[in-house]
Amino acid sequence: MSFTNSLWEKISPIYKEILNLPFNKELTVGTLSEDKFAFYMKQDALYLADFSKALAIAGAKSQNAKELKDFLDFATGAVVVERALHESFLQKFDTHIDVGKSPACFSYTHFLLSTASLEDYPVAVAALLPCFWIYREVGLHIHERSAENNPYREWIDTYAGEDFSESVDRAIEITDRAAKTSSEPVRRRMTQAFIDSTKMEWMFWNSAYKVEQWPV
Repeated sequence: MSFTNSLWEKISPIYKEILNLPFNKELTVGTLSEDKFAFYMKQDALYLADFSKALAIAGAKSQNAKELKDFLDFATGAVVVERALHESFLQKFDTHIDVGKSPACFSYTHFLLSTASLEDYPVAVAALLPCFWIYREVGLHIHERSAENNPYREWIDTYAGEDFSESVDRAIEITDRAAKTSSEPVRRRMTQAFIDSTKMEWMFWNSAYKVEQWPV
């Protein structure tokens, strides 16, 4: 079993809980309210601004020129492709980014930025992988079950698409390569970072459904 397959096996129960979240169940059948989806898109736009920075920081730590380029390409894709998706929906809903980061978004982005900045390259790579991998699997899961007239079809098609899937495969490949040349203590830190990010993926979707606000 590859290192990343072992990671997925460890987070499989969390992934199942992600699929069972009301947000993703209602997104699948197209009944998710526009207010909740718009809040999610605003939070995702705020998230991606920091995610792209974390990708660039992690890539700069690589001693492999190809992987450096890959991470810079990932960061560019997050800014260009996914931002265009956000703007499309926000324009459709006649709204704009008029909120700050929710507690879940704040926690997740700060975890990624601090891990990318302070941890070893392999650990940073493992922390960033769930955002790629889980989004693809959720996108494919929803795509297989969604009706053609789903109002969120553009979002679904983006994350179930071949272009995004190729990026995910590359991120998985990079993580496996990093694990092969790492010591066992580093691999343990990689595993924990992957699990922590996966938990924050659950928190992010759950907070969007609740339109989470700061308590004070």
